[in-house]
Amino acid sequence: MNNKYSLPKDGGLIAESTPRDIIHRYEKIHTTVYENEYLGVQYVADTIVKAIRTYNELHCSNEVYEEQQPFVLGLTTGRTPLGLYRELVKRHKEGLVSFRNVAVFSLDEFYPIRSTEQQSRNFRIHEDFLNHIDILPENIHIPDGTISEDKVSEYCASYDHSVRKIDLMIIGVGEDGQIGFNEPGSYAKSRTRLVQLTHNTRKIQSGAFFGLDYTPKLAITMGIDTIMRADKIILMAWGEEKAQIIQKVVEGEITTQVPASNLQAHPNIEVVIDENAAQLLTREQTPWLVGPCKWTPKFTRKAVVWLCGVVQKPILKLTYKDYIENSLGELLEQGRAYDQINIDVFNDLQHTITGWPGGKPNADDSTRPVPSNPYPKRIVIFSPHPDDDVISMGGTFIRLVQQGHDVHVAYETSGNVAVHDDVVLQNIDTARELGYGNHYAEVEKIIAGKKKGEPEPRPLLDLKGAIRRAEARAAVRSFGLNPDTNAHFLNLPFYETGGIKKGLLTEKDIEIIVKLLREVKPHQIYAAGDLADPHGTHRTAMEAVLGALDVVKDDEWLKECHLWLYRGAWMEWDLGMVDMAVPLSPDELIMKRHAIYRHLSQKDIMPFPGSDPREFWQRAEERTQNTAKLYDKLGMAEYQAIEVFVKMF
Repeated sequence: MNNKYSLPKDGGLIAESTPRDIIHRYEKIHTTVYENEYLGVQYVADTIVKAIRTYNELHCSNEVYEEQQPFVLGLTTGRTPLGLYRELVKRHKEGLVSFRNVAVFSLDEFYPIRSTEQQSRNFRIHEDFLNHIDILPENIHIPDGTISEDKVSEYCASYDHSVRKIDLMIIGVGEDGQIGFNEPGSYAKSRTRLVQLTHNTRKIQSGAFFGLDYTPKLAITMGIDTIMRADKIILMAWGEEKAQIIQKVVEGEITTQVPASNLQAHPNIEVVIDENAAQLLTREQTPWLVGPCKWTPKFTRKAVVWLCGVVQKPILKLTYKDYIENSLGELLEQGRAYDQINIDVFNDLQHTITGWPGGKPNADDSTRPVPSNPYPKRIVIFSPHPDDDVISMGGTFIRLVQQGHDVHVAYETSGNVAVHDDVVLQNIDTARELGYGNHYAEVEKIIAGKKKGEPEPRPLLDLKGAIRRAEARAAVRSFGLNPDTNAHFLNLPFYETGGIKKGLLTEKDIEIIVKLLREVKPHQIYAAGDLADPHGTHRTAMEAVLGALDVVKDDEWLKECHLWLYRGAWMEWDLGMVDMAVPLSPDELIMKRHAIYRHLSQKDIMPFPGSDPREFWQRAEERTQNTAKLYDKLGMAEYQAIEVFVKMF
């Protein structure tokens, strides 16, 4: 996904005047951080195009490529390179690069699997890249997932021998540090071979295979030593879910438990990441340990909250010694004594807390995150799936409705693929028992006719979409919202592929959102600003909202509108970023839980739950309760739970 979404920056490391070796002193691999994936992709595409051109200028004359050794490009598959492949195809079509003198070696393949199966690496790399460029068929080398078991070892040795020289290798990294399918425990001298996939890897891949039972247990992969033979390696990573492993790969020790850490020993390796994937690197997470910083109020709060965690004290108990001994002496040089910094940060954080997320009418709002007027406000809550609204900000949603605002919820996608077949049959059976028609055998036949790896039949998807709409309507009805007038099911086209792999965001998606915004003319917009979404839908949904806001940027109503970002079920905002914190009482937490319960298809047997074994209501409650505990530890009032938001404009 060519993602351009990034959070606004506020303070931080002053990189321009800081020597490069100081900025990178914690990093063992040269690492370049771009504001977003789109800019990172442009850089990698530039590097590939330049390398191909330079090679051709040195080795080829009169474009007689057939007599020359081609430029050898090593490639990965998966979600990470999709934006890069789209950019390379675009440049090829514009006549900026030819691949006639390029040979491609793909990193890995599931085993056993046919190249015609949509989940195969062979199918994907052709579908996403090779079918759209002028590469010669004889220059395409991809591991064969159909080799018989008795010949696979010999085949792997032959494939490894054919990878004699790679001019440029482009790879991604798995969340456990895999490169290719080199799982934790892989040794540095490993070559191309058949490997057993870990349970965690299979669980991550199972979404594409429509369940763990259908996911291959084996794969063919280039070995670590094979990869390290490349003249140059670029490792790409996008998104917050890669932040933890990137920190280990770039700043940690070389260990077999993190196979990608072996790349530290390569003489020509570069890591290219976006700010989301970089956020746990020392220069991003604790830049005051690296060099001089720009100390804005929000950045000061980030540092002080970090310090509280280090010394295990609330804000108002921090001492001069705490600041000095933990590398925050520069903050004390900004003209304020440590005790004044404590008070300022305490007040700053205290003022994020409000029980009136839509603004308190007829109140002094000078220190409140939301203005009092106008009241009531028109509000649109964008929910990527039909349950993200109540899971992620259900308490705030309930408050906004009960405090009299005109609240609209817009479900961006149908969420249809996330309904188990058994749930469909149960609903059809219920309709039969109630006397509303007997279609059980008909639906059972549709389900039985499903083909492994192919998109689900449209009639089945329509039923699943209807189930999720009914659940969403029941959820908002439970706390007083009228679903007939204030719940909008947008069914954005990018999602409606019938499979796990989604389409590209287009103007059609954006136009649907623009239409809704211009109808409601909201004073507040809430959207899922997720940077850690295992399936990528949240990111595309956020891009759709931003794309629509760009279209309406000159509309008069937008001048009074503010965009608030909430998080999904996987992560929470860092307190240093928070602009609004909405506390929930025990009763409100139960009301939120009951709204989540209405999404029955997502309880217990949902097809693609991710690696977190907890149900969504448990994730939501633990997350908001942990946020409340953090506020409490910092010296704020003690609450049952807190939902937090970042203001984008």
